[in-house]
Amino acid sequence: MSATAFTGDFPLLIARLIADLDTLERRVDAASAALDAAGMPIAEAVMLDHWSEVLQLMLPGDDIALLRRVIDDYFAPSDAIIAREPFRIPDVFVSDMDSTMIGQECIDELADYAGIKPQIAAITERAMLGELDFESALRERVGLLAELEETAIARCLAERIVPMDGARALVATLKAHGCRTVLVTGGFHHFADPVAEQIGFERVIGNRLAVHEGKLTGGLVGAITGAPAKEAALREEMARHGDNAVSLATGDGANDIPMLAAATYGVAFRAKPKARAAANGWLDRGDLTALLKLLEIPEHDWVAA
Repeated sequence: MSATAFTGDFPLLIARLIADLDTLERRVDAASAALDAAGMPIAEAVMLDHWSEVLQLMLPGDDIALLRRVIDDYFAPSDAIIAREPFRIPDVFVSDMDSTMIGQECIDELADYAGIKPQIAAITERAMLGELDFESALRERVGLLAELEETAIARCLAERIVPMDGARALVATLKAHGCRTVLVTGGFHHFADPVAEQIGFERVIGNRLAVHEGKLTGGLVGAITGAPAKEAALREEMARHGDNAVSLATGDGANDIPMLAAATYGVAFRAKPKARAAANGWLDRGDLTALLKLLEIPEHDWVAA
């Protein structure tokens, strides 16, 4: 792999990616040939100083769709982010919760205590794929939980809900570098508040289950936290940091798409196809600490979870 000086005043794309090291040189050669043929030659290909497994590509041009297609064709499975400006540690990190910061979908697991997990999980899957309106699907699923004892939530948290690998280290390290961390979920405060405390998020935004006399009513309290609210939360936090704020967002489903699209680094984590397509980054290979590597934060600067 060769590196060349990168000079000139023109649009620039920078891609950082992690892929199979054993075949990386061959993959770079093949990707370089494909990009040359498409009129977007690689100007520089180097391994990062702090992370010898992270490849950085620099290319003149602005065709992100082409670059991501080539990365997918020649490096999959990979973890990657494509940017238009030099990488910086973000000022704001906003993340989805279910199947992103934790390994489960809370409402599906809670439904198991009511004996209806398959029915609710099928609706969840279609909503995350973008096949159903999120708010309608949420209200339908919550309605099916009417009369479930509120105590089932605590049992579900204790017995089923587990942070995703790398979640604590990611959040703690970003905070140590001055980044504001926000958990925003289409799920419920009953779950999100303890999860945020466990992982280390500073702010939580989510939906509220209605409870009466120790049982779920099948309704919600207040406005719905869906795709518009997630994007609004990101933009609100960015505005507090000024015009040059850099943001990182992670999510996996269709209701994360506006948030991912609005972020400087919108990273789809083991995501549904529509969410992955809307993002300029993705994690398909490693755990959440891959983001720290892609941001070139040395491991000795990571905060132990």
